[in-house]
Amino acid sequence: MFKRSYYIAPTLVALLILLVLNLPNSTTVRIKTSLGSVFLPLFGITGVTQQASARVGDNLLPKSELIAENNSLRRQNQQLRLQLAQAATSSKENERLRQLVGWQKQSRWNVKLARVILRDPANWWRTVQIDLGSRNGLSNNIPVLSTEGFLIGRVSSVSLTKSQVVLIDDPNCKVPAIVENEARNQGLITSGGPLDESFVNLTYLLSSANVKPGQRVVTSELSAIFPKGILIGQIADNARLVESGLISEAEVKLAANLSSIEEVWVLFP
Repeated sequence: MFKRSYYIAPTLVALLILLVLNLPNSTTVRIKTSLGSVFLPLFGITGVTQQASARVGDNLLPKSELIAENNSLRRQNQQLRLQLAQAATSSKENERLRQLVGWQKQSRWNVKLARVILRDPANWWRTVQIDLGSRNGLSNNIPVLSTEGFLIGRVSSVSLTKSQVVLIDDPNCKVPAIVENEARNQGLITSGGPLDESFVNLTYLLSSANVKPGQRVVTSELSAIFPKGILIGQIADNARLVESGLISEAEVKLAANLSSIEEVWVLFP
């Protein structure tokens, strides 16, 4: 039975072909048009699919190229971040220099900017070395101020190109001072000890002195080295007068930050 079906099918196909070939031309054209309308969309879909596949294949990059491109973009991102950080640093530096120039123009003193070039680890809170010397006009006992204009010490020794500055917290740097209150109490600034460099002592106050926390302490006109009116600091919040006979003393919080000195003003006569 299966063999008979095997022979019947080709026979029917052959008869169908002969029938189509013997049909009139107009009928043959209509049949071809009908068959084309059925199978043409399938051919179109196949063509579009092949074209899309070709385009996708053209747009896909090898994995090695993708990795190289990703690394390149990462490096560019890092460079842009570095450039942004450098620009921010330059902006801050320019702003700081503008402020320094503005302060110098407004200052009532003749000052010159110096850079701190050395701090002795064994004597960190006592002295610093600056990059101006005798060739710049420096000599001993010239006052030295912070960039904000607060007193930090005096020049103690000078060489040709550099100088040593003894800081106000050093026992060798004693400064006559006055409290800006109604009584105008006067005393002497001395070292506050090794525990905290941000405090000094105001000694030789009269036992009747009426100093209070927050009152400003400035250099006195009695000093032979420092001009009067330079801000030293203010009476500490927890300050208590310590009496010793006829005199007393109080703790003063320094206005200058001695732990972060990078540049200073040298005050010329």
